[in-house]
Amino acid sequence: MGESLTLDEARTLRDQLKRDGQTLVFTNGHFDLLHIGHLDYLEKARALGDALFVAVNGDASSSRLKGRGRPIVPAGERARLLAALHPVDAVIIFEEDQADGLLRALQPEIYVKGGDYAHKDLPERPTVEAYGGRVKLIDFLGDHSTTKLINRIRKLP
Repeated sequence: MGESLTLDEARTLRDQLKRDGQTLVFTNGHFDLLHIGHLDYLEKARALGDALFVAVNGDASSSRLKGRGRPIVPAGERARLLAALHPVDAVIIFEEDQADGLLRALQPEIYVKGGDYAHKDLPERPTVEAYGGRVKLIDFLGDHSTTKLINRIRKLP
């Protein structure tokens, strides 16, 4: 199980991973209303390297990107839930809309995003490629998303 870290703490852990010759995998997202699709994605991401860092959009960032009423679960709680998952080594909350700053600071060997980016622009790709990292897209577990879960809940009597 992982832990929630500040950026400075994450840098220290990242430096140790480099010294040990280990591969860092990094992903980011909102992870609002954690579900089996998230776990499947994180398991697949972790299988690509020796450690998995997950950056969680803070509340203000999630609200800007996801709209009114989001996030449903506060960032601190989302981070704690993610850190408790077996595939996750570290969680970092960030307030930017994109993860470029974290990517530049940590320079993971592999940056993972969902397969939905196969047909759209991934804004962080130039940052990752600039320092020599690789981008890997992982297919989602079919029919699982936070939006679908919210819609199911709204339809309850």
